[in-house]
This record gives sequence, C-alpha cells and structure tokens, in this order.
Amino acid sequence: MNKTKIDWADSSWNPVTGCNHDCEYCYARRIVNRFSKISGVRALIDLPTRIEKSPYPCGFAPTFHRYRLSEPAKIKKPQTIFVCSMADLFGEWVPDEWIQEVFAACERAPQHRYLFLTKNPRRYVDVIKYFPKAEIWLGSTVTTRDDEPLTRGIFWNTFVSVEPILGDVLHNCVDGNMPNWVIIGAETGKRKDKIIPKREWVDNIVNACRAAKVPLFMKDSLRELMGDDFVQEYPWQEEAK
Repeated sequence: MNKTKIDWADSSWNPVTGCNHDCEYCYARRIVNRFSKISGVRALIDLPTRIEKSPYPCGFAPTFHRYRLSEPAKIKKPQTIFVCSMADLFGEWVPDEWIQEVFAACERAPQHRYLFLTKNPRRYVDVIKYFPKAEIWLGSTVTTRDDEPLTRGIFWNTFVSVEPILGDVLHNCVDGNMPNWVIIGAETGKRKDKIIPKREWVDNIVNACRAAKVPLFMKDSLRELMGDDFVQEYPWQEEAK
C-alpha cells in the first residue's frame, strides 16, 4: 500500500492490477508502460507471491497480487484508501473469487475507509453478498453520455467520478437519485486528441450538486479553469459536522 498523488484519497492499494477496457485516455496504462516491457497480454494472472521487484511484472494484464492482501491490516492509523487504482476490480473479466478476497481483506482492517471505482457499476449488485463489514464507497466512472452510474443506495455510499470530463454529462450524474459525492477532473497527459473541458460542462454539475446539497470535489486539473470557484469537498467532513 502506498501514499498516493490522487488528491481525494490518502493511500492506494492494488491487490489487483491491469484492465481490459482499452480506454484511450487511461493514465494507469501509461504508468505501467513506463515500468514494464510486457504488452498486449489479456489473460488472467494469479500471483500468490511476488516474483520480481517491478510492481507490474505482468504488464497491464489483469493480475491478482495475493501477497498484497495483508497490507491494510498492517496499518493501524485510519486511512482513506483507493482500492485498485491501477485496475478495474469489477470488470466483467474479474473472477468473483478475486473480489471476494479483496473484500475479506477490507473486513480484516475495518479501521480504514475503502473507495472503489469502476466503469461497470452493475457488477456491484452481482457481488453484494460479499460486501465487507467496513466503510466502503462504491464509485462509478462517468466520462460520456453513454456511461450509467450507480446512484445513491440505501445501505451503502456511492460516488460518481467524472474524470476525464469529455462532454456535458450532467444528466448522467443527476438522472434519478444523486450520489453521495461527485468528483470531477480534466484529462491529463499529452494525448494527441486530448479534450479540454468547457466551463459550462463543469458549471452544470456544480449547480446540480449545490441544488441537491451533494459535496463536490474538483481535481487540481480544473484549478485554472475554475479560478475562485474551485472547490474540494469531502462527504465525510460533512458527516463530522
């Protein structure tokens, strides 16, 4: 488990790495390509023990690092942990067993807050029976109008991550029930067809969050665009008041 530069979490924990979504803007794939010479592998790989010093010995192939399951329990101070920042734990290719074992590791360290994020939020419902007895936040990635998030649940906390924002996705965030939290950020990196967000796309989401009294967190990538209207709000800070 490592400290993270992701500004809405304290640490990242990657018991599973790799993904088969093939998003052209994927930051995780860019990072892995810097550390691994392996590419193009899509087969599932289960590693009971560490096989080399590289954090990505199998490239971006979906890989279960079983030896990392004990990491949260070793840290006693409560953390906000982004689980599988370098993977989509709920991709259709991920076995239920992997998800179940990750959840079990969360339950063994209930002092932490665990944030999950996926482009496939319907999978949450499929694995609900494995949910740990710990504070979990179920996130949905929304970048276009075709993405359907999981909004507010009855027995769990939900959030929507609009990163990178590639258009006016307002209705994806507010159609029906609002989530408990919204994160929004611009595309980073130097991709040739990189999309620069319009201020109105962000303003629409801001207005919807304010109307519903939902905390909004803007990534640093939006600081210049938003100027004095830049905000970073956490829902657990609201709960503590």
